[in-house]
Amino acid sequence: MNHEKGDVEHHELSEPVTLDEVKQVTTVDTVHQDEALKILGRYAGEQTWTSEEEKRLVKKIDRRLVSMLCITYGLQYYDKAMLSQAALFGLRTDLHLSVGNRYSFSASIFYLGFIVGSYPAVLMAQRWPIERVAAGIVCVWGVCLMLSSACHNWQGFYAQRFFLGFLESGVSPMFMLVVGGWYKKPEQALRMGAWYCCTGYVSAVSPLINYGLGHIKGSLSSWRYMYIVAGAITVVWAVAIYLCLPPDPIRAKGFDDRERYIAVARMRGNNSGVRNTHFKKEQLWESLLDIKFWIIFATAFLIMIANGPVSSFIPIIISGFGFNPLNSLLLTMPGGVIIGSIELGVPYLAYRIPRIRTWLIAICQLGTITASVLLWRLDRANKGGLLFACYVLASFGGGYAVLMGLQIANTAGYTKRSVTSSGIFVGYCLGNFVGPLLFKPADAPVYAPGFVAVLITSIVAALLIIVYRYVCIWENRKRDRSGTMEGFEHAYEDDLTDKTNPQFRYTL
Repeated sequence: MNHEKGDVEHHELSEPVTLDEVKQVTTVDTVHQDEALKILGRYAGEQTWTSEEEKRLVKKIDRRLVSMLCITYGLQYYDKAMLSQAALFGLRTDLHLSVGNRYSFSASIFYLGFIVGSYPAVLMAQRWPIERVAAGIVCVWGVCLMLSSACHNWQGFYAQRFFLGFLESGVSPMFMLVVGGWYKKPEQALRMGAWYCCTGYVSAVSPLINYGLGHIKGSLSSWRYMYIVAGAITVVWAVAIYLCLPPDPIRAKGFDDRERYIAVARMRGNNSGVRNTHFKKEQLWESLLDIKFWIIFATAFLIMIANGPVSSFIPIIISGFGFNPLNSLLLTMPGGVIIGSIELGVPYLAYRIPRIRTWLIAICQLGTITASVLLWRLDRANKGGLLFACYVLASFGGGYAVLMGLQIANTAGYTKRSVTSSGIFVGYCLGNFVGPLLFKPADAPVYAPGFVAVLITSIVAALLIIVYRYVCIWENRKRDRSGTMEGFEHAYEDDLTDKTNPQFRYTL
């Protein structure tokens, strides 16, 4: 049985209640406090609940929310990774991308758009209903994706790639905020992994779709049909997001008063609030001066260097082993299943076993380190070993899924959480921007300098996350020595940050 001490005083139903008392109970200062207090203040029922009630509620949240996040993120990765598959079907020739580093930069410029767009998107998501912001963004990026088929030179394609990145940039930060508002700290890693693993599983499905589209002999090149179909699917899905995405426990439809109360009250244990629409400059500055944020930022940047070859070059690298374009596309599918399973399995371990999140991130880097060594040093005749390396190169994805959940769990204050969620995504984007540029046509088919860079950055990322672990341990011990133990009675008051709330403890 869980028992929550309400921060807003409730009257017994048998006592007469005046209008002034009602106003006092239901009016909440949402500038300084979290909007969750609205739900706690208005609820007049039983304030305790059983573990069975909570489990039923969590399952309902999973059904309503996780499926939406998974499909949306899967579509995003399908759209984003279209470049490497379209490259096998004439895109590089038609748009003159085979000259110098034009193809590599067409992959990188996408993430410049990501960097520019991530902060505006998350600020809109804090200010306005997040489901409307998400639906609008998804709809416009679907249209932008279809317009890729209208590009006839590399300059126009660069512009299209930049704006596509600009539009897609808000999805991950917004999803991190949504998960942080619905789930308790121990639950977050698994839910992050649930939608992030779609990057792998979609990679096992999209080659089948594009394999079929690659056989079209119409008035357009095959790669143009690929972009048109993917964009059209994305536009249709935007309508589903607008109608069905539950944004947070305060405003979500389809929950009765008791379910909504439990959904909000159980989140006190996070010490990080649920929703606050007011941007607070002091929390911005605190974010920028927080060493833990910068360690996470650097780790995300270094991890994602390896995503350059994964998202933009794997089909091309496999074709360099001597396979034709269609077979190269099909040979990417096992890698999607393997990486999707890693990206789901590792967050599950983080969910089941406490205090191992940072170790899991470091362990995932070992898979990427091994793969980069094999792709760098293995003889080209050893196709089995090279394919295995291609399939496990993206092992970092399991660690990155846990890293996102770790950042949300260890950040309190709604503005600070918004800023740092976008910040980790900027690190993600910078890594993805640099990664493709390390793989130059002159280095094909081995791309030795690129894989050496992946090897070094993967090792440093593993070391950095271990440093992060011990910084958090030191901070937790310092708070324990101060005499203030972990507690949750002020979780929604004053929109406190993890630094200003001495009861907050960091997850490891």
